[in-house]
Amino acid sequence: RSLIKSQVASPAFTHVYAALVAVVNTKMPEIGELLLKRVTSQFRRAFKRNDKGLCLTLGRFIAHLVNQQVAHEILALQILAVLLETPTDQSVEVACALTQEVGFTMADISPEGLNGVFERLRGVLHDGQLDKRVQYTIEQLFAKRKAKFAEHPGVLPALDLVDADDQITHELMLDDEFDLEERLDYFQLDPDFEANEQRYAKLRREILGEDDDDDDD
Repeated sequence: RSLIKSQVASPAFTHVYAALVAVVNTKMPEIGELLLKRVTSQFRRAFKRNDKGLCLTLGRFIAHLVNQQVAHEILALQILAVLLETPTDQSVEVACALTQEVGFTMADISPEGLNGVFERLRGVLHDGQLDKRVQYTIEQLFAKRKAKFAEHPGVLPALDLVDADDQITHELMLDDEFDLEERLDYFQLDPDFEANEQRYAKLRREILGEDDDDDDD
């Protein structure tokens, strides 16, 4: 929950938060899956409320989770399909922003899916029903695609922290019913507190790359 709040407050650092999730996901995939469920659920609610700002922010997070292979690319494609099914100025803006963030990765792992998105955007552009500013946004996205999304790499080298063999990808669907496990947001008595704390300390050392001696100080 803290990670999601931090990302919403500072979307410019979304790629950093996604990299952190990717690292934690290798050791505790349950955490990575739960975060993805909550982000996806919040996006659905924001879309229903027509909250463009929150859709942009959460869509960006989902895009970078796809880039980090925490989320399967089908989730991004489903979101784009929903956004472009009945295009409005706001939904197309969100779709363009999401495509911009995930386009580099999609071109590699799902080029047919990416082609389908751009064909739909081409149709929307030719219809000429949108605001001129939004039409220009679509044209700019086509230019970025032509440049192979060079200015928007999927994962920056400094944030490529997880080996391909260690990646765990969660295949969640947009219309899945999620157990958000909200009970975990509250402290509960743990009869095995000391044993679990030792397990957590070991995981923390592995994630942070600390030596056993560092934890003993």
